[in-house]
Amino acid sequence: MTQEEVFKNLTAHCKEYGFIFQSSEIYDGLSAVYDYGQLGVELKNNIKKYWWDSMVRLHENIVGIDSAIFMHPKVWEASGHVGAFNDPLIDNKDSKKRYRADVLIEDYLAKLEEKMNKEVEKGRKRFGDAFNEEQFRATNPNVLRSKAQYDAIHARMVKALNDNDLNEMRQIIVDAEIACPISGTKNWTEVRQFNLMFSTQLGNISGEDGTIYLRPETAQGIFVNFLNVQKTGRMKIPFGIAQIGKAFRNEIVARQFIFRMREFEQMEMQFFVQPGSEMEWFKKWKELRLNWHKAMGLGDEKYRFHDHDKLAHYANAATDIEFEFPFGFKELEGIHSRTDFDLGNHQRVSGRKIQYFDPEKNESYVPYVVETSIGLDRCFLAILSSAYKEEALENGETRVVLSIPAELAPVKAAVLPLVKKDGLPEKAQEIMDMLKFDYNCQYDEKDSIGKRYRRQDAIGTPFCITVDHDSLVDNKVTIRYRDTMEQERVDISSLKAVIAEKVDLVNLLKKI
Repeated sequence: MTQEEVFKNLTAHCKEYGFIFQSSEIYDGLSAVYDYGQLGVELKNNIKKYWWDSMVRLHENIVGIDSAIFMHPKVWEASGHVGAFNDPLIDNKDSKKRYRADVLIEDYLAKLEEKMNKEVEKGRKRFGDAFNEEQFRATNPNVLRSKAQYDAIHARMVKALNDNDLNEMRQIIVDAEIACPISGTKNWTEVRQFNLMFSTQLGNISGEDGTIYLRPETAQGIFVNFLNVQKTGRMKIPFGIAQIGKAFRNEIVARQFIFRMREFEQMEMQFFVQPGSEMEWFKKWKELRLNWHKAMGLGDEKYRFHDHDKLAHYANAATDIEFEFPFGFKELEGIHSRTDFDLGNHQRVSGRKIQYFDPEKNESYVPYVVETSIGLDRCFLAILSSAYKEEALENGETRVVLSIPAELAPVKAAVLPLVKKDGLPEKAQEIMDMLKFDYNCQYDEKDSIGKRYRRQDAIGTPFCITVDHDSLVDNKVTIRYRDTMEQERVDISSLKAVIAEKVDLVNLLKKI
């Protein structure tokens, strides 16, 4: 089964089992807007808690806020979003489909990279243990040809992005003979800029004076509250402010399920430091954030750093943590050194002094900022795409299982009476009443025990607790483990301890 087929199955699975629904589906839906179902919201909340605790509980100098979505329009002028928050847009005249020009080129480069990797794999199979990948890449004519093509296109794209040269962006697409994925033609319009912010009206005021924006990022809510938090919390630099919240971007092309949406959720932390120390902190936060991801156990090889080819208008350094989704390595989290751009501009535009008085240096200055910003929805997708498995069993059957990290699983345990009689449902309900104050559990007595196991596998429940007739005598139950399908007989009194050992978030936090 191809990765594309797996991803298609995962998307269908998310709807079938109550993780994600198309927004307004009864009205044929709204493009690139999704609702999280009863299991999706549980997983999402667990990811939030893991991130929040890793920031505000593990670091004494980081606190959290929750700022408003609506902000004064001058905030977005000061931040540069009104003038510079654009993507290069291009249309195919035949399909009438709209694309980001840089994404079309990046997809083309990804195909070249895939072509090189296939050549390398051929060499690996041919030479076996004697294979030297570095030497092969440096000498194989097919790889060298693709590499030269990759480097030339990549260099042109980087220069065009940095120069904001829209004509060159189009010329690269023409020279590389990039075709529209829908029509297959190369009949392109000119490239033009497209501002990503949604605008609306405040109150009953119409016209330009009443225009406000849905925030395209949560970071500015932190920056405009810098002094409020610093003074009321008596915070000393270095310190951070964390926030989880909705953001909105009018994406040119929203695709790949919840990977790129118009309404999404961010988990951001802005870390305020002394000017001159930002690169040291930038390096430290890169390491800490990668450790946070790896602690979930999705596979260390699925992560890599990617330095930005074009820096945002506010940054002097930026890198992405990329994750290997079924559709390739894509950005999961960004770590940026934002300098004093934001606080400095808000100080200039607002006319308010936004500075930190350093008692050790006996001077005031505008702090520099190192940002960590992760898309909650993308993290959700990374976990599910790694967890989704279709396994062939020894008895010839197939099971679909979500091997979600137990600490993050939406449902921690399912309590299952073997039959719906003989006092077993009552005993099972007692166990539910004991566990439900600590864990999200499900009670299920419908269908055979095998079918109930499969249902719980499909939603990622780590433990199935089966109550049988012996349970009424020996006060023991059978625990079935999701990933191994092994079963163990345990005392009911020890159930909490058995579950806690596997599902406590502390397990993840200690690995960071």
